[in-house]
Amino acid sequence: MAGNAGARKVGDVILDVKNISLAFGGVKALTDISFDVREHEVRAIIGPNGAGKSSMLNCINGVYQAQQGSITFRGQTFRHMNSRQVAEMGVARTFQNLALFKGMSVLDNIMTGRNLKMKSNIFQQAWHFGAAAREEVEQRQFVEKIIDFLEIQPYRKTPVGKMPYGLQKRVDLGRALAMDPQVLLLDEPMAGMNVEEKQDMSRFILDVNDEFGTTIVLIEHDMSVVMDISDRVVVLDYGKKIGDGTPAEVRANPDVISAYLGTSH
Repeated sequence: MAGNAGARKVGDVILDVKNISLAFGGVKALTDISFDVREHEVRAIIGPNGAGKSSMLNCINGVYQAQQGSITFRGQTFRHMNSRQVAEMGVARTFQNLALFKGMSVLDNIMTGRNLKMKSNIFQQAWHFGAAAREEVEQRQFVEKIIDFLEIQPYRKTPVGKMPYGLQKRVDLGRALAMDPQVLLLDEPMAGMNVEEKQDMSRFILDVNDEFGTTIVLIEHDMSVVMDISDRVVVLDYGKKIGDGTPAEVRANPDVISAYLGTSH
């Protein structure tokens, strides 16, 4: 795998996180975090366990409401948005723990990602006639393209729960892609994978970025993967930002080195 930073034009800031602070009771999860994400880039968030990485994603996609700070997406600033509103604006998310419907097929799982795009009403969908029938055909065609793209055609009708873990993670990515997002938030997309599966997932992430032009923000523990596929990296430790820059800059940052070696506290 080669780094992708030179392959595509990184644009203007699409997502701007400013002074986000989040606490649960007396426990501070995030303290005054600021960073931005540019259009078409792969932006990584890294840090040791408990650094606040998933909490940061949860603030971006409306699962958590930060007590302080703001998030600007495509020029629109908001302090409090719910996850559906964020999804409608064009931000999709995968989760660290798979939230797939294990008894449903690959096709049906990915179709659930198209729900936001459905225009017909519930009554029409239930009875499957008129506009709803036409719409489902269109949505299905879109989903079939994703299945082809992720190279999971042989599993189209397979219940997800019967598939290998690495392929389940691919379905999870497919469901997020089905939302046709402008920004894709990936929460540890390689967790629990072997080396070969990680290489496959890295390739798909870069392909999504290159072919669809999707901006990607990812949390990942595997530093070699992060350094290989990211344009820029922000580093959190105990809820505070301790580094931000290119992979090379972050790798050479003394605060980052000490946090990862456990000598900073």
